[in-house]
Amino acid sequence: MVVISRRLETTCYCLFKFTQLTKLFSILLLLVAGLSHAAVLPEDRTDMLYHAYDGGGVEITGPSVLVRKGFKDTISFSASYYVDKVSSASIDVLTAGSTLYTEERTETGVGVDYLYNKTMLKLNLSTSTENDYEAETVSFNVSQDFFGDMSTLSFGYTQGDDVVMQNNNDTFREDKQTKRYRIGLTQVLTRKWIVNVVAESVIDQGFINNPYRSVRYIDSVANDGSITVGRQPEHYPSTRNSDAVAIRSMYRLPYRAAIRAEYRYFSDSWGIKADNFELRYIHPFKSNWSLEFRARAYSQNEADFFSDMFEYFDAETDDSRKEFRARDKEMSAFSDNTLGITVGYEFDDKYLPFVEKTTLKIYWDRIMFDYDNFRNWNLSIIGEAELGNEPFYSFDADVLRINLAISY
Repeated sequence: MVVISRRLETTCYCLFKFTQLTKLFSILLLLVAGLSHAAVLPEDRTDMLYHAYDGGGVEITGPSVLVRKGFKDTISFSASYYVDKVSSASIDVLTAGSTLYTEERTETGVGVDYLYNKTMLKLNLSTSTENDYEAETVSFNVSQDFFGDMSTLSFGYTQGDDVVMQNNNDTFREDKQTKRYRIGLTQVLTRKWIVNVVAESVIDQGFINNPYRSVRYIDSVANDGSITVGRQPEHYPSTRNSDAVAIRSMYRLPYRAAIRAEYRYFSDSWGIKADNFELRYIHPFKSNWSLEFRARAYSQNEADFFSDMFEYFDAETDDSRKEFRARDKEMSAFSDNTLGITVGYEFDDKYLPFVEKTTLKIYWDRIMFDYDNFRNWNLSIIGEAELGNEPFYSFDADVLRINLAISY
C-alpha cells in the first residue's frame, strides 16, 4: 500500500506540473500569436572538444564532436559524439574496499531544428552506454520571438529512460525514468541589457541511488567508549520531485565588454534546498582575442535521510522516512566555490574561402569543495584518524576544456 500510494502521489504530481505548465504556455502563446519574430537557425559549424577533470581521486578525460548543417533556411540537422574515460580512487571507492576502477562512457546524439512560420521547434535524441549503465533521452523544445524581437518565449520537455546495473552481479537490473518540464522567457530591456528567467520541474522515479554505495552504522561500543562500525547498502525513495528557478542577466559595458550574473534556487521532495550564484566578466581585446573571468558559489543542506553515522542497523532517521538512508556526499550539506578563466582566439580565415570563422577557446576552472557533515571515513580505515571523529571531507578539482569551433 505504501508503494502504491507513493506512485499515485508521483503520478498526480506529474499531471499537476504538466497541466500547470501547459496552461501557462498556452496562455502565453495566445498572447504572442500573430506577432512578428526573427528566429534564425543555428549556424553551420563543427565543434571539437577535449575535456579533462581531476579532483577527489577521480580523473575524467575524453573528446567530443558536434556537427551541425542547415538546409534552405528552415531546417538544421546535428550529430554528436561524446566520450568519458573515468579512472577513480575516490573516497566512495576507497571506503567500499576497492583501490581503483576504470570505465568508459560513450554518448551519441542526433537533433533537428525546424523553423516553421513563427515557431522554432527542436528535437534531440541521445543514447549513452557504459559497463553498468544505459540511458536513452529524448528532448523537445519550442520557442518564439515576439514584440519586435525583444522577447523570446520557450517551453520544453525531456524524458530519460535509464537502466541501472551492477558490475559482477548479472541479476541486478533496475529501471529509472526522468521527466523534465521547463519554461523560459528572455527579455531585452534596453540596447545593453538582457534578462532570462527559466523555471524547471523534474520528476525522477525508479532506482535513483548508486548501487555501490553504503552507509555506516555503530555496530558495537566497547567499555572504553571505542566503537566498531558496520555497513549496509543505501536505500533511497523511489521518487524524487524537484523544482528550480534561475534568473540570468547580461549587461553590455564599454569597449565591447559585458558582465553576466546568475542566481538559481533549487528544492526537492527529499528536503534539499540549494542556492547558486555566478558572476562572469567577458572582455574582447584587439581584433581576435577575448577573455572571460568567472566566479561561482554553491551551497545546499542535507537530505532528510542523510547521516554520516547511523546509530544502529536499519536506523530510523525521520518518522516519515524511517526506511530510507543515505551517506552519499552529494546528499550531505556542502558548498563549493569555483574560479575560472577562458581565453579565446579567432583565426584569420581569408585563406579558406569555405570557412567563415574558426575560434579556439581554452577553459579552466578550479573548484573547491567543502563538506559540512560528511567525514573522511578513509582516514580511520587506514589508521590516521579516530573512527567517528574523522575531519570533514574537502578537496579541490581542476577542469580543463579545449574547444575548436569551425563555422562554414
